Amino acid sequence: MAGPPRLTDPASDPGSGPGHAPAGRATIIDVAAAAGVSRQTVTRAMNGMPGISASTKERVLSAAAVLHYRPSRFGRGLVTGGDHQLGLVVNDLRNPYTPQLAAAVVGLAAEQGWNVMLADVDLVSDADRMVAALGAQTDVVIGYFGSRRERWHEVLGTVPMVELDPASEPPTGAVWIDPADAVEVLADHLVATGVRHPVVLDNSPPDQTSARGVLMLDALRRRGYLPRIVHGAHGTAECGAAETERILQRRGRLDAILAFNDVMALGVLSACRRAGVDVPGDVRVVGVDGLPLGTLVTPTLTTLAVDLDAVAREALDLALGMLAGELPRHGAAVQRTVRHRLLLRESA
Repeated sequence: MAGPPRLTDPASDPGSGPGHAPAGRATIIDVAAAAGVSRQTVTRAMNGMPGISASTKERVLSAAAVLHYRPSRFGRGLVTGGDHQLGLVVNDLRNPYTPQLAAAVVGLAAEQGWNVMLADVDLVSDADRMVAALGAQTDVVIGYFGSRRERWHEVLGTVPMVELDPASEPPTGAVWIDPADAVEVLADHLVATGVRHPVVLDNSPPDQTSARGVLMLDALRRRGYLPRIVHGAHGTAECGAAETERILQRRGRLDAILAFNDVMALGVLSACRRAGVDVPGDVRVVGVDGLPLGTLVTPTLTTLAVDLDAVAREALDLALGMLAGELPRHGAAVQRTVRHRLLLRESA
């Protein structure tokens, strides 16, 4: 097993100059060993606290600089009484789901005495740089990482991560948001109410149905349906309306549209209203997410609802456990699941 990082002179070690970090991020123990002091002395030196000599402080700071040591914000907060900082990575604040999630995270974080720093990685030109800056200023990062999670895991280094709704097994902590049970309940409801010709309106490329779309199609097929799938390029109301207009123009048999999310479903309702299609008399409409917006339209929107407060609560619980050293940084012990439920309203 490798010992603690070796304190070297940057001038004589090409791997330790600016822009180069030692293999594995340096810890307070490494700095203490390199400077020949205790961990408590390192803490005092890094936080400008009294009780050590100027020469000792200089030796500690020099060792920390050579080792590229960045003190844990969590540790500094315990010492100085400063607020803890949580980083939240989201995809698009223009989607009503995103501020709803952010509000849940901010509210629960405030109860724990945390501040929240938010990064919308879809609205910036350099998402990697934004995430790196977020990690430098926060104790833990949670959010939607998508296809960039491996890269951001490397960028964030030792900063704990909690991924929301991962597409596959994550290398970090995670909160899965699982609609599978609710999709089954919905499919049974469609059978019971006499639906014969459902359409799944997905947010996906034509050759790559989303995991949510696959669940819907599979549940419907197992009940004897031959559902059509329509691929919408964007998960927006505008896209939902445009695709619904095309569906209606084809004049195929249709009596239910299951939309990828509530926002697309709102577009479906709008297009049906303009076309004179009665909802739910002619076509039943269902969304996913359970956004409050669904109660403000006529007819009110049936949806597969998820409790975003529960999502935020599980994510923060994992974050606190990892920071306190009570939980590992990856594996089954840092994975939780929050499930959707069918919320029947007027549209279905």
